[in-house]
Order: sequence, then structure tokens, then C-alpha cells
Amino acid sequence: MDTYRYLLDLAIILISTKLLGLLTRRVQMPQVVGALLAGLILGPAGFGILSETSFIHEVAEIGVIVLMFTAGMETDIKELKASGKASFIIALCGVIVPLIGGYGVAWFFNRPSMAGSNLSSPVVLQNVFIGVVLTATSVSITVETLKELGALKSRSGNAILGAAIIDDVLGIIALTIVTSLADDSVKIGMVLIKIVGFFVFSGVVGFVFYKMYKKWVDGAEKELHRHTIIAFVFCLLMAFIAEEVFGVADITGAYIAGLIISNVQRSTYLESKFDTLSYLLLSPVFFASIGLKVNLPQMSVSIIMFAVVLTVVAVLTKIVGCGLGAKICGFKNYQAKRIGVGMISRGEVALIVASKGSALGLMSSSILGPVIVVVVITTVITPILLKVVFAPGTGPSTQVEDTKKVTSYYENREDNR
Repeated sequence: MDTYRYLLDLAIILISTKLLGLLTRRVQMPQVVGALLAGLILGPAGFGILSETSFIHEVAEIGVIVLMFTAGMETDIKELKASGKASFIIALCGVIVPLIGGYGVAWFFNRPSMAGSNLSSPVVLQNVFIGVVLTATSVSITVETLKELGALKSRSGNAILGAAIIDDVLGIIALTIVTSLADDSVKIGMVLIKIVGFFVFSGVVGFVFYKMYKKWVDGAEKELHRHTIIAFVFCLLMAFIAEEVFGVADITGAYIAGLIISNVQRSTYLESKFDTLSYLLLSPVFFASIGLKVNLPQMSVSIIMFAVVLTVVAVLTKIVGCGLGAKICGFKNYQAKRIGVGMISRGEVALIVASKGSALGLMSSSILGPVIVVVVITTVITPILLKVVFAPGTGPSTQVEDTKKVTSYYENREDNR
């Protein structure tokens, strides 16, 4: 009987995410908040009706890959190029400030003795690792929210996407440096070579694929399903190669695949096909799976205090760090605020980093609880805060770049939900 349990799990996930999504929409909040809450309520942290099975995990992984692939297709390439330098500075500030903030909080609650406070000290490494966890950014939540708000192609939206991709690379470097101090088998030089190699590979393969695909698709007399299939195959291959060959996140490969395809004439047709696939099955499973991962352990009073302070620092350091980077690059105050808020969510990325640290002995079981609290709160409040900072009237009336690109496509998409 358990063989077909996954069918019931899917049915429960789809109906619960839809109902709670509609409920949160009624209170003027993005529907993704309802999907996240559905996972929390149904999962081990709530009523325990569902748990994350291997099937749900794999469908969720495809879901986030497709989500980032469509985000790449919907990205304004010219705007992304224009914000390239800014995205790097935003990402750099968005890594450095949380790293310092996380280390500071961990140091306060887990102070090493002065005699042992050198960089190779296990306690110091543990504290630094908490900072590394806070550098993570899960942009998938932000992407879905910006799509709902019709702001994905705005200047702020492009800056968030660009910064998130660079943040992922910088996060890998920071994680590698810390783990290399705890594990001699990890070589920072090889990791850096792989990262550079991935982007070189993406540039070469992307150029060749784009020329061939554009000629084939734009030269076709009508829109055919095989165009969509080839695009999807390319997305999956790029995601696989990024993760397995170069050690870069699979969503980065998927996003770059979307960018490569975004300039073909029929990209809107392709977007509509993947949007249907994502909305019908993949996105609800992905967002619910984040909640299903949460299993809050019992925590002492001191650990609860640590969790509260760490959560506050996690939120503020991303807003301040990324916002500061945006201001350095000439963004307006309201744009800097939007960019900072868009980078708050830690999501499943922080959980993956935390599990890596736990395996290396850099994160005790007592510390895992506060990290889970940070993941839950930052994941849920990010779409809520984005709704607030992107609300009409939050920017000067003469500065409409973040709202002028709201198209009938997104409006119709939201109405049809």
C-alpha cells in the first residue's frame, strides 16, 4: 500500500498549498507564503502528516531548477549586464557583513578562551562557520515573489538575481576556506579552478548552443513542442554539469541556461510552457518541501536566546550589507532597501551548508536548532517584506523603473490563480 503513498502526498501538498496560497493572497500577501506555511503545518514541525520522502525531495529539486530556469529566460539581459559590477559589489557586501555578524553572535554565546583563540581553534572555526551559514541566500523564494509582483525584470529585480548568483559563488569559496581548515582533503585552489572553469564552459557551450537553437527555433514556421523539450534538456544538462562536474549549485547552471535561451524570438512561448509545468506541480512541491525539512529540536533557554539574536542578525546583516552595496553603486534608497530585503531568505541553501558543517564537526546538534529557526523565519518573512517594499508609493513617483515593467502576462497569470 505504501508504494502508492506518493500519490496521496502529492494530492495533499497541491491542495494545501493552493488553499493556503489563496488565503494569504486574501490578506494581501504573496501566495508563496501560503505554500511555505503549508509545508510547515503538514510537516514534522506541525501536525506530522507528511515527511520529506526521496520522491518529494527529487521533485522539489526539479522544481527549483525549473523556477530558476524560467527566471533566467525572463531576465533582461541588457539590464543584467549593466548591473554586473553592481551585483558583484552587492553580493560581496552581502557576504562580508553577515559573515562578521554571524561570527560575532556565535562568539558572544560560544566564547573561546583567550589562550585558544587562534584561527585553527575548533571553537573559533565553529563560530566562523555560523557566519558562513548566514552568508547563504536562497533566491528561489524571492524569484517567485517578484514574479507575482511583476517586478522580476525591474532594475532592482535584476540586481537581486545577479547578486544572488555571485553570492552563491562567494559562499562556496567561504565554505571551502573554512572546511579546508577542518578537512585537509579540501583544496581551495582546486575549488577556485572549478568555479572559473564552469563560467568558461558556460560561455563557450552557451554561445554554440544559442547560435544553433536560435537558428532552429526562429526559423521554424510555428511553435512546436520539441523546441520546449530541447530547451528543458539543455537546462537539465547545465544543472547537472554545474553540480557534478564543477561543484557549483545546480540552480546556477539552470539560471545560466535560461539566460542563454532568453534572447530567442519565441522565448515568451517557452516561458509559458515552463510556467504551466512549474505552477501545476513543481513549485508547490518545492515550496512545501522547505517546510517539510524543518524538524525543530528541543532547545534550552540559552539556545532560544541564541536563536532569536541570530535571526535578527541574519535579517539585518543582509539588509544592511546588500543595501550598503547597492548605495555604493548608486541605487536610490528605496531600491537599496528592496535589494537588501530580496536577499534575506536563507531557505534550503543554509540547511545544506549547515549539514556540511555538521558532517565535519563544525556544527553541534544544539546549534542546528537556531539555524533551523533562522531558515524558517527568514524564508517566511522575505516574501512578506518584499510585498511591503515593492508596494506602490514606496518610491518617488518619478522613479518608476521597478513597476513600469509589470506586464499583462503577470497580471493574467495572477488572476488565473
